[in-house]
Amino acid sequence: MSINLSKGQKIDLTKDNGGLRNVLVGLGWDEVEQKRGFSLFSAPKQDIDCDASVLLCGADGKLVSHAVKDCVVYYGNLRHASGAIYHHGDNLTGAGEGDDEQITVDLNAVPANIAKLVFVVNIYDAAPRHQHFGMIRNAFIRLEDKDARRELCRFNLSENYDGMTGLIVGEIYRRDGNWKFSAIGQPVREASRLDAILNMYR
Repeated sequence: MSINLSKGQKIDLTKDNGGLRNVLVGLGWDEVEQKRGFSLFSAPKQDIDCDASVLLCGADGKLVSHAVKDCVVYYGNLRHASGAIYHHGDNLTGAGEGDDEQITVDLNAVPANIAKLVFVVNIYDAAPRHQHFGMIRNAFIRLEDKDARRELCRFNLSENYDGMTGLIVGEIYRRDGNWKFSAIGQPVREASRLDAILNMYR
């Protein structure tokens, strides 16, 4: 039975789910329908392109490398060199039901120098497109036992994120030999480019 998490809540993934190895992390969102009047001079409406990424951090909470390919898995770097973290690909619109982007983590294969996996979502080119998370609804992160096809937990992000263009959604981290998950939901004001979030962990 899946657990609905609140902001700040933590759960143990491996201790309470014996044999858990492959975790599917699903992130989803819907665009709020924007009403606009007809005008010959109206610019065509642009889809909101949300990008999910995972930042790989050490025990000190900092990125494990200065090289992006070694410390970030995202649409431009779909698989970590270890093979432990795999991004299933970019969704440019967020249309449709269920997960919009998915990332698979093989917990047993995560290199020892990686102590924390930080899952983030940012709106690509948010500033020039005048877009923000106040224009997004039904955002969530969920974790599934990929082998058993069983949802473990879900965190619905229901706060007002007007003016924010990035979100630190949640973390999978090591503690006392086990893997745990923490629901975060921390907004970031300027994240039109992923670098703005990466700088918080450098």
